[in-house]
Amino acid sequence: MANSVNIEVRSPGSVSEWKKYYDLRWEVLRQPWNQPQGSEKDDRENDTWHRAVFFDGQLAGVARMQMNTSQEAQIRYMAVSPDSRRRGVGRLLVNALEELAKEEGAERIMLDARSEAVGFYLVLGYRVVADSYMLFGEIQHYLMDKELY
Repeated sequence: MANSVNIEVRSPGSVSEWKKYYDLRWEVLRQPWNQPQGSEKDDRENDTWHRAVFFDGQLAGVARMQMNTSQEAQIRYMAVSPDSRRRGVGRLLVNALEELAKEEGAERIMLDARSEAVGFYLVLGYRVVADSYMLFGEIQHYLMDKELY
């Protein structure tokens, strides 16, 4: 009989969980390009929605959603720990943030996807709108969006 895993998708709830949340963002999204700790945060941290996936209490992935306008939400800072990839963590995060966006009245959700993540978002119903920016001179991003119904 297979062991069941307790899966939670929620905002970090303690100082320790918040530290792990930001540490994972930095380790996945900034450290490999020699960016300093702190570069995984921006000035919108306190007026956005944060979600984390926990498998049996262990942090597996993180992401943030912000409202750009009353009709448009944006997913940012999505990071899944290397040992949790290909286990549905990203899908859980995107689904949770899309539901939050709908609750906030958004009609559209957008994001800037790294080139290696475009296929993942296409499967979830996003479309490529345009080339976006080049991060750290080497990570091509693509503007993607999805209509929320």
